[in-house]
Amino acid sequence: MESQEAAGVDLFGLPVVPIRDRRGRPSYAKTKENQMFVAARAAAGWSHERIATDMGIDDDTLRKHFSGELQNGRVYVEGMMIDVLTQRMREGHVPSMRMLKDIIDPHPDRAPKGAGEKKGKTPVLGKKEAAVAAAKLPTKGWGDLLDGEGTVQ
Repeated sequence: MESQEAAGVDLFGLPVVPIRDRRGRPSYAKTKENQMFVAARAAAGWSHERIATDMGIDDDTLRKHFSGELQNGRVYVEGMMIDVLTQRMREGHVPSMRMLKDIIDPHPDRAPKGAGEKKGKTPVLGKKEAAVAAAKLPTKGWGDLLDGEGTVQ
């Protein structure tokens, strides 16, 4: 009996071998490459179903393992773009400097809100304010309908 235990055999005299495979489906392994893959496609506006199909996984598996990338994919990708542009800018790449300047200050020709009001200038009206102001003014050629003050008779 003791010789059987030392030899590694079971009660039936068969050799004891370790279980080679686990039963059931193995769990999904999330990698850094997959995270960037999902973030890039989420930033591009792909649907969850389309990303899952492209990866060859189920939609539920995608949402379970990559919920952060699906919600904040655009933020991740824009952050990576800024990192790359900053690195290239440090190397002296002029187009990267211009692109980074456009990201930091997207509308250099537009004055900040309230800038004209502080210096005594008339404020610049936006599209909606200009349309409302134009709607209040009478149109030309309606003189027979309007009295001298611009109201309907």
